[in-house]
Amino acid sequence: MKHHHVHHASEMPNDLLLALPFVLAVLIYPLLGLGSNKRHKRWPIYRYICWVSGVLSAAVALIGPVANLAHENFIAHMVGHLFLGMLAPLLLAHAAPMTLLMRTLSVGHARKLSRVLKSFPVRIYCHPVVASILNIGGLTVLYTTELYSAMHHYALLHIIVHLHIFLAGYLYTISIIYIDPAPHRYSFILRAIVLILSLAAHGILSKYIYAYPPAGVPIEQAQMGGMIMYYGGDIVEVVLIFFFCQKWYKAARPRTSVSISH
Repeated sequence: MKHHHVHHASEMPNDLLLALPFVLAVLIYPLLGLGSNKRHKRWPIYRYICWVSGVLSAAVALIGPVANLAHENFIAHMVGHLFLGMLAPLLLAHAAPMTLLMRTLSVGHARKLSRVLKSFPVRIYCHPVVASILNIGGLTVLYTTELYSAMHHYALLHIIVHLHIFLAGYLYTISIIYIDPAPHRYSFILRAIVLILSLAAHGILSKYIYAYPPAGVPIEQAQMGGMIMYYGGDIVEVVLIFFFCQKWYKAARPRTSVSISH
């Protein structure tokens, strides 16, 4: 029991330290928005709302009561996973952070950023197939090997796993729906196939967790966690499908007037 008291006593300063990047992320975005408004038309309010909501969704998984409970409880861990790996990426993608950064930077720096976005590594990681393998593959490794158990014993591993869950979720989201500039665009057909296969893989993994709990997870917690992953994941994925279909519909719609933008 002594161990638990030590664990909780050290949580407060740790939480304050972990909260810092989230506080900075919430503050920097509006500052960029205000800076870009001087030279461009006003940045939409809903983008700010998406950004703050996305940052808070990620924060829920890493600091506070849910994150602290997740060390001992698989149900809390799975709630955190949904917030960090699915909801936060979807909200942050809709905040269009790269577009805002491009608007804020000087022409020279914007060109440099554009070159980075067009580079080979970015092209590989943002390919829908690669992004979906990193996303679902990472989760499969986490829940079907000793990794889940190990990450609760090593702080650095814990951080790496959570960072991967978030980044893989974000890459997957932006590879399916294009909100920010995407120099390498793939067809709606390819992205639709990847989306369907990813949905199926996510469903299979959640059922696997239900039947075969990760090492050290009680069966009741695994079953509840598997159901949260299955049904909670479905809710976020339905929203993703809605935005994807909306963009496909707009792209396929016959042009009523001659466009001169391209």
